[in-house]
Amino acid sequence: MIDWINVVVFSLVGAMMLMMLFGIGLSILVPTLDRWSRRFFVALFSLFFLCCVCCFLAELFWKDPTKAVESRIIYMFEGLFLSTPIFMPIFFLLHHCGEAIKSSLLFKLVTALLGIFVAFLVSTQFTTVFYYVTDDNHFTRGPLWALWLFPLVLMMFLNIVALIKRRNKLPSKYFVALLIYLVPMTVSIFTHMFIHVEIFIIFSMAILALVVFALILKDNVEKYTHSQQEIANQRASVMVLQMRPHFIYNTMTTIYYLCKQDADKAQQVTLDFTNYLRNNFNAIASEGTIPFSTELEHTKTYLVVEQAQHENMLVVKYDTPIVDFRLPPLTLQPIVENSVKHGMDPNSDEPLCISVKTQLMNDNIIITVEDTGVGFDVDEGIIAHTALSNIQQRLKMMCNGTLTISSGHESGTTVKISVPYKSKS
Repeated sequence: MIDWINVVVFSLVGAMMLMMLFGIGLSILVPTLDRWSRRFFVALFSLFFLCCVCCFLAELFWKDPTKAVESRIIYMFEGLFLSTPIFMPIFFLLHHCGEAIKSSLLFKLVTALLGIFVAFLVSTQFTTVFYYVTDDNHFTRGPLWALWLFPLVLMMFLNIVALIKRRNKLPSKYFVALLIYLVPMTVSIFTHMFIHVEIFIIFSMAILALVVFALILKDNVEKYTHSQQEIANQRASVMVLQMRPHFIYNTMTTIYYLCKQDADKAQQVTLDFTNYLRNNFNAIASEGTIPFSTELEHTKTYLVVEQAQHENMLVVKYDTPIVDFRLPPLTLQPIVENSVKHGMDPNSDEPLCISVKTQLMNDNIIITVEDTGVGFDVDEGIIAHTALSNIQQRLKMMCNGTLTISSGHESGTTVKISVPYKSKS
């Protein structure tokens, strides 16, 4: 006949062991965790795993009357591995509050309580006042069972009080995560002083540890994403500040000669170039996305300046019926600048034609920049082209957009940007 209680217990223990191994693996492999947090969670999940192993062995041996000695050893290690995850939150709390752990009074108090518990635990091998295992392998609570668990309850209580007092020093997610971990655990251990619910305590502790890990991992991922976005924005700023010197030189030279040949045109080119510079430097201050119409106007200003330099060798066509969407600053303009830089053939009599189009396809805005230039080797990949790689990263992080490029030798280049369309209705 099947013993369903044993089946449930072994299933819980097996599930916990798998969960803890999963937690250890995630802690090691997830790149967004900082080094300290990685070590903390590897240690925490490893202790829970060892506790689960002890539970498994205890359940395996408890009906065997010849395994009394083994059971005594297993119960001792089970108590030790169970107490350590109760002790560890103090490390996490003090570390993230920027307090020195070794000199903390709170750390000394909690360590003293852990020492008392361990001393009680060791004494169980020589006395029956806390608990004992009979010669025929039956676990029995002693008269001072509640006193044995009292240091653990007091440790948890001190942790909760310390957490509440330091709530303003912690990120809100960390405060909530630790509260979720500490409060139910305190209630469970207090209940265990009077009712035998050990396996469920360990199971709930393991689940809570994973919840805490998930919350803190989510916070780390958000911080990592934000930092990557800042890096991309900084790269954009550097790209603006490192404008091609020859473009500025050629523009100023063009204006110089136009001053004698066509004063009105020189004045217009000067105004266009001034607008181009202003838009470039405004892009540095832009932390979020901007209207496409603004980026398009900046691109047109840039191309007007280039057309003044190349006269009839640069032809531009616009087909942009859709402009009511947003994208990162310096997205379209550097792509068009890339077309001019790499597409212009000084040995050709044919003008370079550049077209800019927008269209709505499957709830996505598609921006297409196409030129008739000399093309380049796409096998190098976008990463080889700094400007395009920068745009690709910022599109992905800031508006979940994509950038693709196709080109062939002497057959022009086509760059396509896809941005999810967010209807204003």
